[in-house]
Amino acid sequence: MAIELIENGESIKSDLLTLNMGPQHPATHGVLRVEIKTDSEIVAEAIPHIGYLHRCKEKHSENLDYRGVIPFCDRMDYLAAMSMEWGYALTVEKMLGTEVPRRAEYIRVMVGELQRLASHLMFFGVYAIDLGAFSPFLYAFQKREFILRIFEELSGARLLYNYYWIGGVWNDINDGQLRRIAKFVDEMKTELDKYHTLVGENKIFIDRTANVAKLTPEQIYSYGATGPVMRGSGIKWDLRKDRPYSIYEEFDFDVQVGHGEKGTLGDCWDRYYVRMREMHESIKIIEQCLDGIEEGPVMGKVPKIIKVPEGETYMRTECPRGELGYHLISDGGKTPYRLKVKSSCFTHTSMLGEMAPGQMIADFVATIGSIDIVLGEVDR
Repeated sequence: MAIELIENGESIKSDLLTLNMGPQHPATHGVLRVEIKTDSEIVAEAIPHIGYLHRCKEKHSENLDYRGVIPFCDRMDYLAAMSMEWGYALTVEKMLGTEVPRRAEYIRVMVGELQRLASHLMFFGVYAIDLGAFSPFLYAFQKREFILRIFEELSGARLLYNYYWIGGVWNDINDGQLRRIAKFVDEMKTELDKYHTLVGENKIFIDRTANVAKLTPEQIYSYGATGPVMRGSGIKWDLRKDRPYSIYEEFDFDVQVGHGEKGTLGDCWDRYYVRMREMHESIKIIEQCLDGIEEGPVMGKVPKIIKVPEGETYMRTECPRGELGYHLISDGGKTPYRLKVKSSCFTHTSMLGEMAPGQMIADFVATIGSIDIVLGEVDR
């Protein structure tokens, strides 16, 4: 394949070089191979190839009882496993008509927002590494470690939890843990400002991310992008606010969007900044949970053997990387007839081919990192 250039009025043909970015490349945040065709340092074409981290989750679900599906949800987005479980539990509860106790709802929201914090901290640290800075990664992991310890106390695991159960949560939270969470989120307010000053206001970081990989609202709508990728382009849409589930309608928080502050609206810097601001909003929600949490049970009334009535439903939730949708079809038996998952990471990966042309190879590294994908969710 060749690309035609015009120099001094003369046509010059340059052969394109095909390179593989990944699966070893750290910027892919998982096992992804991106085939890029380059003219010197310029990317002419990018083709993402998925399938290197296949979870078989959807097929497994057809052969497991409804409770047994939950651990497989964890393994899709293993950096936001609590969010994966929550969406599935809501889907089954919607078809069963299960009422979740108030205390369990508060715990679910609190844990869900802690998971959002942990996920965005991971993004912050790893994105800095993608662009050549190492210290922010250490700061992010130090704070993320507190969240993982709380999750370990609640569920017995640090990464894959099986904590959100159909009807509530597996384990209650105690007063000591609530006090520690309150202290943590209070400290995080100032820590996040320090992180942003260190990275987001850094001239080198701005030069690497501002005006890079701009996504217009038209492109966002065309591909169906969601979450911080969508909000980075100035589109104010968040399921927690616009289509509230659980008890989110009871909380006061703002939907953060990009403004093109350092460059062009919808660029890599905007996508970074939206995630940083979302962590502040998560802290606001957690504080309201701490103030309002009620006493009571953490599990509702659920049959010992779950048989979901025949029919189908679709449920979507706002996960750290975007909207996650579960389409559940039941034939009335003990196992799902079909469980299809709509992944935001799959959608965002498909956009790489449109974002890449004309970029430098180094800019394409920044582009991949800015969409914050986890490949276990892409190939389910």
